[in-house]
Amino acid sequence: MRSLLLVGLLAPAMLSAQVRARTVGLAPGIFAPGPFNAITDVAGVRVGHATVSEGDSLRTGVTAIVPHGGDLYRERVPAALHVGNGFGKLLGVTQLRELGEVETPILLTCTLCIWPAGDALAQWMLQKPENASVRSINPIVGETNDGQLNATRWRGGIGRAVVQALESANTGTVAEGSVGAGHGTVMFGWKGGIGTASRVLPASLGGHTVGVLVQGNYGGVLQMAGVPIGPLLGRYAFQRDVAPLRPGGAGGPGDAQAERGDGSCMIVIATDAPLLARNLERLGARAIMGLARTG
Repeated sequence: MRSLLLVGLLAPAMLSAQVRARTVGLAPGIFAPGPFNAITDVAGVRVGHATVSEGDSLRTGVTAIVPHGGDLYRERVPAALHVGNGFGKLLGVTQLRELGEVETPILLTCTLCIWPAGDALAQWMLQKPENASVRSINPIVGETNDGQLNATRWRGGIGRAVVQALESANTGTVAEGSVGAGHGTVMFGWKGGIGTASRVLPASLGGHTVGVLVQGNYGGVLQMAGVPIGPLLGRYAFQRDVAPLRPGGAGGPGDAQAERGDGSCMIVIATDAPLLARNLERLGARAIMGLARTG
């Protein structure tokens, strides 16, 4: 209950501003975060967002993760993929799995946007003077379906958003929430978005940094630091089908909600630990365990 009480102690200015979890006392784990508590705490990693918002129907965007500032096509990065479950439209997965490396930045966007996004990323890479003789490129583009808030069949302007996200990518603080690829996403019946964090191992364990960036767009029963937030606030998956999860709480057929507990989540992990594809895949598998702790 301490975490809930801390919310009530926030100043009014904090309640109206974007507040990170640690500000309200939610500090999971025992290891310290990096300076920015973001994926960019891994040296060289940059992140850029481009948000697409028009009228009352377009709510989507692109988030770009750039592994380092060098020539990525020639200085490829070891990489791997782990799929917890699902059937996402991940672009570039065949070569990623076969070679265990990436040769382009990683993009996140909406489900029906991956093809124009992949084309724009390939064009952006091929137009570099040093790639004048390159005849093949393998763009990596992941997605979640933001169709609940976004007119997802619309795909115009995604190419421009890709270029904007790539060229604005920077180190340091990473914008979170309803930005970039998280602009149209939903989580647990509330607004979803982009989240990021990092942890630094102590010197006795190698001193390496692990950073994570998430495009969250899924449901379930929300927990924060072990506190069952969803039941306490009367909003959780399958609420219409079950009895209240707390005495006096919401639930049952009389308090139905449309959130169905489905959706998807993209998790991008970066580390400076000396790992190749096999152990990177093992690291990715452990991310699913962390996801499960939130509900």
